[in-house]
Amino acid sequence: MKHLSIAVTAESRAKFNNNAAVCVGTGRMGLALQQEYQQQLAMAQAECGFKHIRGHGLFCDDMAIYQPYTDAEGNAHVAYNFTYLDRVMDSYRLQGIKPFIELGFMPEKMASGTQTIFYWKGNTTPPADHKQWADMVKATLLHLAERYGEDEVSSWPCEVWNEPNLCGFWENADEEKYHQLYAASVKAVKEVLPRMRVGGPAICGGATSLDWVRNFLTFCRDEKLPLDFVTRHAYMGETPVHQGRYLYHTMRSVESIMEEMQATRDVIDSFPEYEGMELHITEFNTSYNPFCPIHDTNLNAAYIAGLLARLGDVASSYSYWTFGDVFEEQGVPPRLFHGGFGMVANGLIAKPTLWTFAFFNNLKGEPVYRDDHSVVVRKADGTYEGVAWNLCREEREQLKVDVFIPADGMVTLTTETVDEETCNPLKCWHEMGEPASLTSRQLRFLRQAGTPLCETQQLNAPAGKAHAQIILRENAVVRFSMEPCKGKPDYGYDYDWYRQHS
Repeated sequence: MKHLSIAVTAESRAKFNNNAAVCVGTGRMGLALQQEYQQQLAMAQAECGFKHIRGHGLFCDDMAIYQPYTDAEGNAHVAYNFTYLDRVMDSYRLQGIKPFIELGFMPEKMASGTQTIFYWKGNTTPPADHKQWADMVKATLLHLAERYGEDEVSSWPCEVWNEPNLCGFWENADEEKYHQLYAASVKAVKEVLPRMRVGGPAICGGATSLDWVRNFLTFCRDEKLPLDFVTRHAYMGETPVHQGRYLYHTMRSVESIMEEMQATRDVIDSFPEYEGMELHITEFNTSYNPFCPIHDTNLNAAYIAGLLARLGDVASSYSYWTFGDVFEEQGVPPRLFHGGFGMVANGLIAKPTLWTFAFFNNLKGEPVYRDDHSVVVRKADGTYEGVAWNLCREEREQLKVDVFIPADGMVTLTTETVDEETCNPLKCWHEMGEPASLTSRQLRFLRQAGTPLCETQQLNAPAGKAHAQIILRENAVVRFSMEPCKGKPDYGYDYDWYRQHS
């Protein structure tokens, strides 16, 4: 068994920037018109309270924004339709979440080519006319500002396109044409909403990703273009292995991802004009494939815990891709568990990773301890809360964690545990025979199986120090809190009476 000892004193301090709640990812925007999408988002918001949401498809044809037409006299007209956009944005406001706008993809009638991506055929070619594109961007933002207020909409970050360094997402991965798109886009945004913050280049990994960041910053500097933040993505999957419709691969280490993100941070800081500029990781996950079974597992939850503990060292936000499994990049999911990106499975079943975010997003206070397996904060009322995890890659050892905190009198230890034995709905579904459809009873059972194990313990605090021991099984993620036991039982209420007299 591995062992970890956490000793906290009144003077303890640690580095931990907790930006896990800033943003979360979603599939294309049009999916927000579906009922279960909104139900899954409500689950994520209830537990995690994300501030922003980012996804694709703002200008895709299913959102029907760009609607040119020819009248009876043969005259061409440009028109915009914001019916669906209003429905989506209204629903986000009801959920207490703001957009992190991504400008993309290309409306078919505005596109210069026919290349598309995904089941839903998002067009990934440059505009035939950059002025038409800019006019659409301006019209959309002006409409949003009129509906929700200029101050409100100006507070929404705006990112230009998605992964233009990959041929599938941007025709030929043409760097020069992306720069042209960014220039047209940022000028359009700033013309109508000068205070709206705009960034790019939204690149994903690859051998040339750092060159893309460097060239993009050089272009913005030389052309004197506005730039408020830099964006990129981060995925942990290594060489893929295909089996049926599914993809498997080994994972990079947390340290490897951090080295890549730090390298991006270093490129940004190498420009005097951009030193210290915000870096937003607008997508991250373990696998980059929506049919990779790791996303459904407790292993995924433990990997993500390690990332959430450290990504704030280099990034102002890091948006998990995605909150839910209403998602259609490779088609409509055929099974309840199918390796979807989401932290909520279809059927409104919480996956283990939901709780990793819930634990971190509610971890608020002054950081007093951090290592490769845990983070502890001291809250404003002087109590302590932490998250510990036991990522098991090759080894399968349990982890014993001893926690020592300053205390005076009795202390209550509360723990919420997610591991391979508790809060593992995937295991339950597998042992049901992996049914393609569920009875109402099975669905109810799996929803219950997706909740953490909650336990409590009273601790003595001799010599001004309380000691808690927590055992973390394989791939466990545990939230723990230690606070003074201040309750006063009602006169006559005896918890132990029946235990002593039965």
